[in-house]
Amino acid sequence: MQCNKSEHPLTSSRRDFLFVGTAGLLGLSLPQLLKANEVKTISAKAKSVINIYLPGGIAHQESWDPKYLAPIEYRGPLGSVETSITGQRFSENLQQTAKIADKITVVRSMFHGQAAHERGTESMLTGYRPSPALKYPSFGSVISKELGIRNNLPPYVQIPTPISEFSGPGYLSQQYSGFSINSDPASPGYRVRDLSLPNGVDQERFATRKSMLEAVDAHFRNAHRNEDRLTAMDSFYQKAFTLLDSPKARSAFDLTEESSKTKEAYGLNAAGQRMLLARRLVEGGVRFVTVTYGGWDHHDGIKNAINNQMPSFDKAFAALINDLDQRGLLDETLVLVTSEFGRTPKINATAGRDHWPGVFSIVMAGGGVRRGYFHGASDSTGAQPDNDPLSVENFAATVYQQVGIDPNKHLVTPDGRPVSIVYNGVAESKLLA
Repeated sequence: MQCNKSEHPLTSSRRDFLFVGTAGLLGLSLPQLLKANEVKTISAKAKSVINIYLPGGIAHQESWDPKYLAPIEYRGPLGSVETSITGQRFSENLQQTAKIADKITVVRSMFHGQAAHERGTESMLTGYRPSPALKYPSFGSVISKELGIRNNLPPYVQIPTPISEFSGPGYLSQQYSGFSINSDPASPGYRVRDLSLPNGVDQERFATRKSMLEAVDAHFRNAHRNEDRLTAMDSFYQKAFTLLDSPKARSAFDLTEESSKTKEAYGLNAAGQRMLLARRLVEGGVRFVTVTYGGWDHHDGIKNAINNQMPSFDKAFAALINDLDQRGLLDETLVLVTSEFGRTPKINATAGRDHWPGVFSIVMAGGGVRRGYFHGASDSTGAQPDNDPLSVENFAATVYQQVGIDPNKHLVTPDGRPVSIVYNGVAESKLLA
């Protein structure tokens, strides 16, 4: 809970009163409570985050961690390609990304214990292991709450739609939900909902409607001032009006301002245009962007499935990293490639791989992360971490630290319960430049 510096840390508001009362029940002493509320100042290395999420659980063996020396039943059906880092290889469909391996960090020792899609997704989007007692907020929602709006743009944007229920605000207010564009940037009719005035409504009519709505809202806010749903709705309206009022903010969503050459460099497909839009958004001031691409739950026929999806991802991701770097944005933009888990070490009877959270790979780049670094390793068959394992908690703590948020800070649930942003997580210093 963040307090106004001009006030005593324990104000007399209802929420703070509940916080104090609940803290006693949880066994926290007053000094512990004050320490929990203390805001630690952290210098931000990253101004924005792009999280490219590959839903379904991408096989580490057919992407970032090929087991090219293992027997065929573990190695799988695909070959591998040399990267720009001597001795390191990617799967054969990552040829463009292999050329820019010196600009990224590959973590080959990520792990958790959640083998179900929903539970793995929750872990990777919140930094928390699932609990029946509480729904935790996603990275985007926490960053939205803690860092707020910049340049009249939503702090948290989801391309093209929310990843899942776990990409939402959890126990936080709905006002920290991500703004979903609900349209594929690669489609011919791409148009972001709510970013243009309806037909027949000019600026004068828009201003009149806005003032009328503000009068009605003021009445309801006074009558129901403690209701979170009204607060969230008011926040949504204000953000919508801000976007409609700001041509510069709206232009961040407009891909027509990009040259044909740039669009083609990313790829004229879902992967390419979504990542290009993500670059425009962080360049404009959005703090956290999620990009969802493909479906990677390959229980059957993994060779054809990977061959169909990976080349588009490969081209787009390499273009994104190069583009950010050339524009001087990579050092201040933390780029992530994540998925809910990896796939089983051994190819199954239907030429696919099944769920495997024991070890898998993620990628990080920019935002103060090391360049050309391979963190940890899986064992010879890709079954478990061989060294330097990276937990969900430590991954989350690293992300928050890089954007200038103390992972040990406590947020407050609606019933006044203090909950740390990350539980027992420590930023992994080996990942950082």
